[in-house]
Amino acid sequence: MSSEEARAAREARKERRAERRAHADFTGGVYGSLLAASVVLGAGSLGNFPRVELVVLLVLTGVVFWLAHVHAKLFGERLGQHALDRHTVLAVCREEWPILRASLPPALAVAVSPLLGLDVQGGIWLALVVAVVGQVGWSVRAALRVGASWRLVFISATVNLVLGLVIVAFKLWVKH
Repeated sequence: MSSEEARAAREARKERRAERRAHADFTGGVYGSLLAASVVLGAGSLGNFPRVELVVLLVLTGVVFWLAHVHAKLFGERLGQHALDRHTVLAVCREEWPILRASLPPALAVAVSPLLGLDVQGGIWLALVVAVVGQVGWSVRAALRVGASWRLVFISATVNLVLGLVIVAFKLWVKH
């Protein structure tokens, strides 16, 4: 391959990445963050290794829901329209990636909580806060990506913050 062909190939890859970013749908991140907050809320009775169990639960739940969404997109929406090939499968996996990616910061928060001097309950609260902040962040990113006005960005962030706070309220209510 000549240097000119190599440059053209790099440019083509760069353009494909830019196109994927332009069409990225970050709403999966909002969904994944809400899912992670729900997992943290439901993880009240963990066993002997609560931090490890919660980290594993968060990541595996993210993986399962990511795979479920990939499956639904591939077999629900696309099968009738397109033949399934490697490119299509990878494109859908990338498209749904924010669902899994959103579970990682809360899991990381639980994992590092002992380094911050937090007990198990403190780690759970930290993960819940990280999930809610992530949910708001993903909604802002999604709104900005589609060119929403600042008013709509604010509304999206507020709605997602309220949804996250509802999860926090459920946690407080269940504990009392």
